[in-house]
Amino acid sequence: MEFALDEAGKPVAHQATTTEQPRKTYSYEEALAQAKAYFKGDELAANVWLTKYALKDSQGNIYEASPDDMHRRMAREIARIEARYPQPMSEDEVYALIKDFRYLVPQGGPMTGIGNDFQIASLSNCFVIGNEGNSDSYGGIMKTDQEQVQLMKRRGGVGHDLSHIRPKGSPVMNSALTSTGVVPFMERFSNSTREVAQDGRRGALMLSISIKHPDAEHFIDAKLDGTKVTGANVSVRIDDEFMEAATHGRTYVQQWPIDSPNPRVKKEVDAAALWKKIIHNAWQSAEPGILFWDTIIRESVPDCYADEGFTTTSTNPCGEIPLCPYDSCRLLAINLYSYVDKPFTPEASFNFTRFKDHVRAAQRIMDDIIDLEVEKIDRILEKIQADPEPDEIKEVEVRLWQNIRKKTLQGRRTGVGITAEGDMLAALGLRYGSDESIDFSEKVHKTLAIEAYRSSVEMAKLRGPFPIFNADKEKNNPFINRLKEADPELYREMVAHGRRNISLLTIAPTGTTSLMTQTSSGIEPVFMVAYKRRRKVNPNDKDARVDLVDEVGDHWEEYSVFHHKFNTWLQANGYDPQQVEQMDDEALNELIAKSPYYKATANDVDWVKKVELQGRIQKWVDHSISVTVNIPESTSEEMVARIYETGWRSGCKGITVYRDGSRSGVLVAKDKKKEKEETA
Repeated sequence: MEFALDEAGKPVAHQATTTEQPRKTYSYEEALAQAKAYFKGDELAANVWLTKYALKDSQGNIYEASPDDMHRRMAREIARIEARYPQPMSEDEVYALIKDFRYLVPQGGPMTGIGNDFQIASLSNCFVIGNEGNSDSYGGIMKTDQEQVQLMKRRGGVGHDLSHIRPKGSPVMNSALTSTGVVPFMERFSNSTREVAQDGRRGALMLSISIKHPDAEHFIDAKLDGTKVTGANVSVRIDDEFMEAATHGRTYVQQWPIDSPNPRVKKEVDAAALWKKIIHNAWQSAEPGILFWDTIIRESVPDCYADEGFTTTSTNPCGEIPLCPYDSCRLLAINLYSYVDKPFTPEASFNFTRFKDHVRAAQRIMDDIIDLEVEKIDRILEKIQADPEPDEIKEVEVRLWQNIRKKTLQGRRTGVGITAEGDMLAALGLRYGSDESIDFSEKVHKTLAIEAYRSSVEMAKLRGPFPIFNADKEKNNPFINRLKEADPELYREMVAHGRRNISLLTIAPTGTTSLMTQTSSGIEPVFMVAYKRRRKVNPNDKDARVDLVDEVGDHWEEYSVFHHKFNTWLQANGYDPQQVEQMDDEALNELIAKSPYYKATANDVDWVKKVELQGRIQKWVDHSISVTVNIPESTSEEMVARIYETGWRSGCKGITVYRDGSRSGVLVAKDKKKEKEETA
C-alpha cells in the first residue's frame, strides 16, 4: 500500500498507482543532439541536463530526449496531485509555467525524481539530522553517520551540527580516557560523504559548530591545508555576544555543553584573536562560512514551534535552509529575467502582475510536491521493509524515514526562491549594487514574500493549514510582523484560516539551474561576461573530456562561455555576437563598458554594497540566502572582516567569501587561466 493525503493533509491508504513511463529509448548521441538543439547549441547546458536530469534507468537507458519531455513528466504528476484538491490546475496549466525553464524551475531532486519510477529516491534537496540531547557517544555518532549515508544514497544533501560532541581532552569512561574532540569525526563524516555515489556524484554535506564550543578553533582550522574534510562544507554558528566581544576587544566564554547552565567544560578566549583567525582562514581557503545564529533563530518562523520539535540546529550544505532535525525541503526557482518586458531597451519594465500570479502558482506547486515526496518516502519505507536483512540492521533507516515523513507533514515546509537577479537588473538598465538596484530588488522580494504567503493562506482555506499552526505562537516573530505591517489584511486572513506551510521562502544556489535557464545564478551578479566554465565529470559520463583534475581528485571539463544575456544585449543593440567573439580583449572591454554589465560582474561590484543588498532581501526571505561574495586575489583580510561585519549588522543570516585563487572554482577567469598556463 502507498499513502495519499486527504484534504486536511492527513495520510490515507490507497492502492498504489504507477506513472506510465515512455517506452521509447534514445541513444546518448540522439538525446545529446536533441538537447543541444533545445538549448540552441549550448553544449554545456545540454550535457548538464542529460547527465543530471533526463529520465534514465539503472542500465543507462535514456527515456527523454529533451527537457520538454521532462517538463511534461513533471506536469502530469503535479496535475495528478492538484486533482485531489478543489480548484485544481490542469496539466497544461502546470506545463505552461515550467516549460522552457522560462518561469518556474523545480530544482534538483524534484526535476530528477518527479514521475521517475526507475529510482527509489527522495524529492528533497536537503535534510538536517541530529539526536536529542548531547548524544556524543560512539553510538550516537555512528547513528548520525549512518543516517547521513542513507539520505545521501536517496539523493539528498545533509547538514548536521557537531556542538553536542564533547571537546578534546574531556574525560571519558573508556580505554582512551579522554575525548578526541570534534575534528576526527569531521573527517569521518566527510569520508562517508565522498563514498556515497548519487548517480555518479558525491554527496553534499554541511558540518556546523557553535562558536561557544571549546573546540571551535580546531574546527575552524580543520580544512586550512586543503587535504582534510574535503567532502564537507563547514560553517561556524556565531552569536551576537561573540560578535560584540570580537569587535569591542572583550573576552568570550566557551563552554560544553554549549547551552547548559552547569557546563562541564568552560574556558575564556580572546574573541578578537579568534575572529581574526576565522577571517584569515576564510581569506586563505574560502572556509569556514559564517552563520549568524542569533539572527537565524530570532527570525525563524519554525522556531516559534520549538516546543513541537522545530528547533533549528544546522543548515543544508549551502546554508540557505536552516532546519530542525529530520526536517527537509524541496526547492523551486522563479526566473526573474522572464518578467522583464522589452529587456535591454529604454522601454524595459518588470511585469509585476504576471509575477504575482506566478508566485502564487509556484507556492501551490511546491505544496503539491510535498504530497509527491510523501509518496516517495512511502516507497522508500516499502523498499526497506522488503529488504531481506534482519530488522535490527534496518532499524536506523526505518526510523530515519519515519521521522522525516512525520516532520514533512507537520510543517509542509517549502523552498520557493529565485534565480537571474543579476540579469533582471541588467535587463532593466540597473547596475547591480547601485542604490537604485538595491531598492528595486527589495521591492521584488517583498512582493514575492507577500504573494507566496497569500497563496499559502488561500491553500489553508482549500486544503487545510499545516497541522500545528498557531497564530499566537508566531505573534512576536519579526518576519511575520513585517508581513503584518506590509499587508494587514493578509495577516488577518492568516490568523483566521492559518496557512498551509510553516515556512516558505529561500534563495538557493542555482548553478546547474542557471545553466539551463541561461541566466545569472540566484541573487548573484553575473560572474563574468566572458569566462571558462567547468563541469564536473562523473564516472559514468560517456565520452566526457577531462581538462582538469583538481586537488582532491575530481575531474572537470572546461567550456569557453559568453554570458547568454550579454549576447541578448548585443543583439538588442545592433551588434553581431559572432563578430564580438572575434574581438581582442581591449575591444571587448570597450564594448562591455557600454553595456549594463559594466562594473556589475562578480569581481567588479562593491562587495560591501552586495552584502547590504543581501541584508535588505533577507528581510523578506523566511529561511536564508546562499550567497558568495567573490573578491579579487589582492583583497586584504581587513576587507574580508569588513564584509562579514557588514553582513552581521545588515541582518544577513550567513555569508561565505571566495577570494579568487584561494581554491579551485567552477568558473574561471579567462585571463587567470592564461596566466597560470604561462607560468606552468
